[in-house]
Amino acid sequence: MKDIKIIAEDDHGLTVGQIEGALRESLGGRTLKRVLILPPDFTRYYSNAGFITRIYDRLQREAGADVDIMPALGTHEPVSPSQWKTMFGDIPYEKMLTHDWRKDIVHLGEVPGEYMAQITDGLWRDPVSVEINRSVMEDYDLIISPGQVVPHEVVGMSNHAKNLFVGTGGRDMINKSHMVGAAWGLERMMGRGDTPVRRLFDYGFEHFLKDRPILFVLTVTTAPGGEIRTHGLFIGEGRQCFPDAVRLAQEKNIDFVDHGLKKCVVYLEPSEFKSTWLGNKAIYRTRMAMADDGDLIILAPGVERFGEDDEVDALIRKYGYKGRISTLRSFESPEGEDLRENMVAAAHLIHGSSDRRFRVIYAVKNISKEEIAHVGFLPADYDEMVKKYDPEKLRYGFSTVDGEEIFYIPNPALGLWINRETELSAS
Repeated sequence: MKDIKIIAEDDHGLTVGQIEGALRESLGGRTLKRVLILPPDFTRYYSNAGFITRIYDRLQREAGADVDIMPALGTHEPVSPSQWKTMFGDIPYEKMLTHDWRKDIVHLGEVPGEYMAQITDGLWRDPVSVEINRSVMEDYDLIISPGQVVPHEVVGMSNHAKNLFVGTGGRDMINKSHMVGAAWGLERMMGRGDTPVRRLFDYGFEHFLKDRPILFVLTVTTAPGGEIRTHGLFIGEGRQCFPDAVRLAQEKNIDFVDHGLKKCVVYLEPSEFKSTWLGNKAIYRTRMAMADDGDLIILAPGVERFGEDDEVDALIRKYGYKGRISTLRSFESPEGEDLRENMVAAAHLIHGSSDRRFRVIYAVKNISKEEIAHVGFLPADYDEMVKKYDPEKLRYGFSTVDGEEIFYIPNPALGLWINRETELSAS
């Protein structure tokens, strides 16, 4: 199949007709009986993958195909019935297959330690097991992998093979890919299409999945005021659709600020962000823009726990977000066996820390101040904070509140913010 690439002519994004036309074209000439769709979960609602999944499901059912849908959860909680309805509309909830990253996987092979050392400049020398949900290897005529390309803390730019090897992957790949990214460094990763973790996923795809009938459907989106705008759609069976999407995402999803942010306020939509595991996007997506000794205020009315599951939640409570050096010391210590068994949690602790360069103030309603302080953040009362920083009144970008300059971000999941002064001095 020839790759399909359409880019919106203006900031309003592609029309429904343009998107549906491209999806129809991608199915042209195919005779399909069984189809598997691997959309992201609700935490990627603004990818517009829910709408794309609904179109593909309808088109293929009309053509007589059986369609299975398995959200690419990674380590996240399963999609709830209400989230499913919001994202996937009238597709029956009973059609959902639930990925279990600990149990539902098959081993495909291994990325050699020698290759890992080569792509990480010797920072990582262990082999990585390539694992994937067994459904991906079943007798499907087509596997559709839709999702958004956007700056990402683990891989640099999200999606393509990451949706497979993390979204539907197994313990070893998820754990080690996260630790490789953490060891390489967030500032060297985020917003870049070519990183060690991306090369890890590319190796896995090229050596173990290239003969599977996988169709990537990549979006580049923004969501001003909560309205999803799809600026580009890139569809293909190989890798070329990915760098094309990366270039547009770098244009649409990276914002340069003219100076370091002394005070940044980030709002976490409660239906999307229930844990610090997800909510800490507010930290790593802004850390390249934060000024030294600045304040990052996170308004998190829906956050009610730390980890997405009990095991990871317990590790976060035990070790806390204490910085890269502290986490690596714990990881390497005799007492750190539980972290070594859960590298994804160790990497998350590194990602979610400011390394004491700036303060992180978490304003929550459903976790005690003592618990917030125990994991390394400064606690604040949500109701008190929103009296001063009201999400209903604030608008994206710089503004003045009580004579003080702040920078407001209504959703950290859709972008990456970088201090232009830092970027220029580093170039």
